[in-house]
Amino acid sequence: MVKTRFLAIFLLLLGFFAAYFDAATFLPDSLKGFSPEVPFRLGLDLQGGIHLVYRADTSVVGKDEINTSMSGLRDVIERRVNLFGVTEPIVQIQQQGGENRLIVELPGIKDISGAVALIGETPYLEFKTQRLQEESDAILADQKNGQRLYEDPYFIATQLTGRFLKKASLNFNQTTFEPEISLEFTSEGGDLFAKITKENVGKPLAIYLDGAPISVPNVREEITGGHAQITGHFTSEESKTLVQRLNSGALPIPIELISQQSVGASLGEEVLHKSVYAGVIGFLAVALFLLFWYRFIGVAAVLALAIYASVVLMFFKIIPVTLSAAGIAGFILSVGVAVDANILIFDRIKEELRGGKNLGSAIPEGFARAWTSIRDSNISTLITAIILFWFGTSIVKGFALTLGTGILISLFSSYTVTRTFLAAVNLKGEGKLSKILLGIK
Repeated sequence: MVKTRFLAIFLLLLGFFAAYFDAATFLPDSLKGFSPEVPFRLGLDLQGGIHLVYRADTSVVGKDEINTSMSGLRDVIERRVNLFGVTEPIVQIQQQGGENRLIVELPGIKDISGAVALIGETPYLEFKTQRLQEESDAILADQKNGQRLYEDPYFIATQLTGRFLKKASLNFNQTTFEPEISLEFTSEGGDLFAKITKENVGKPLAIYLDGAPISVPNVREEITGGHAQITGHFTSEESKTLVQRLNSGALPIPIELISQQSVGASLGEEVLHKSVYAGVIGFLAVALFLLFWYRFIGVAAVLALAIYASVVLMFFKIIPVTLSAAGIAGFILSVGVAVDANILIFDRIKEELRGGKNLGSAIPEGFARAWTSIRDSNISTLITAIILFWFGTSIVKGFALTLGTGILISLFSSYTVTRTFLAAVNLKGEGKLSKILLGIK
C-alpha cells in the first residue's frame, strides 16, 4: 500500500511538472522558474505563413526515374529553405490530375515575393550533347510550322543533371585570372560524365543553367574522375553566387509555380484560440460527466485525464510535433478515446461491486475484464492512424500523428494511472457512504 501511494504521489508530481512545462511559455517571467522555455511548434494554419504549389516537369526524365527525381527535388528544396533559416518548412510531393506537384509550406514567413524568389533561385543544371544535323533541320522545320516550339533544335538533354552534383567550388585560372567553377559529381554522376565525354570526343558538350547555355566546350578526350569545369564570362560576384546556388541544391527537374497563398498571422491566431477554447470546453464537459456519473472513481479518472493531457502536450513539445488545427483535433479525439477506456473500466468495476465484491477485489477484476476491449479498440484506431500518416497529405499527417501519440499514452494513462489512484485511496466500498461515493445503487 505504501509503494502504491508513493507511486500515486509520483504520478501527481509528473502531471504537475508536465502541466508547468506546457504552460511555461505563456507564464510571466516571475513564474517561469526552473522550467525550460520550449514553445509549441505551430503549423501554417495556426501562426500564418505561405503555401506554394509547384508543377514539376518530369518530361525531361524517364518514367522509371520520376519517383527518384521527385524525391530528389523535395530534398533539394528542403535543404534550400533550411539554409535560409525558415523554421520547420513542410515540403512534400503529390500527384494530382496526372501532374507531379511539389507543395511547400513556410510557417511564419510573410513575404510571398521573397519566398518565391527563394525557391525559384535554385538552378536547374543539365548537360546536353549535339544533335545530328538532319535532326536539327527537322526540328527547325517543325518550329516554323508552329510545332515542337519548346524543343532545343541544336542540343539534346542527357541523363546528367544537377541531381548528380556533389559539390561546386570557385577557382581562378592561373593564366587569365578569370573565375572558373569546378564541379564534383557523385559516383554515379562521374560514371555518366565519363560515358558522355567518351561518346562525344571532338564534339561540343553544352552546359545549361535554368534552360540557357552558359558554356559549350569541345570534348577533347574522355574525362574520368567525376570532375568538370564551367568557364564563361562571369564576374567574381556572379561566380560566387552561382557556386552558392549550386551547393544549396541544383534541381533535378524544372519546376513552375502554379499557386500561391498567404495565411495571415491574425487569422492563424484566431484559429489557434478557437481550437484551444474548444479543447478546454470539451475537457471540462467530459470531467463534469465523469464526476456526476461515477462520483469518486470519476475523480480518479479526471486526475488521470489531466495527467494524460499534460504528458501528451509535453511530448508534443519535446519530440517536437508541428501542431495544426487538424493536429489539435486529433489530440482532442485522443482524449475521447482515453475517456472511453475509463468508462469501460468503471462499468466493469461497478458490475463487480453489485455482485457483492469489495472494492479491493473489484478494481483488479474490473481492469482485467475491460483490458481486452480497450486493447483491441485502441489497436484498431492506432492502425488507422498509421495508415493515415503513411498515405495522407500534410494536414492528415498532423491529425494522424497527434491521434496516434495520444492513443499510445492513453493506454498507459487509463490502465496504470487510474488504477494506481484507486488503489492508493483504499476505499472499501461496503458502507452506505462508500456506495454513494461510488455511485452504486
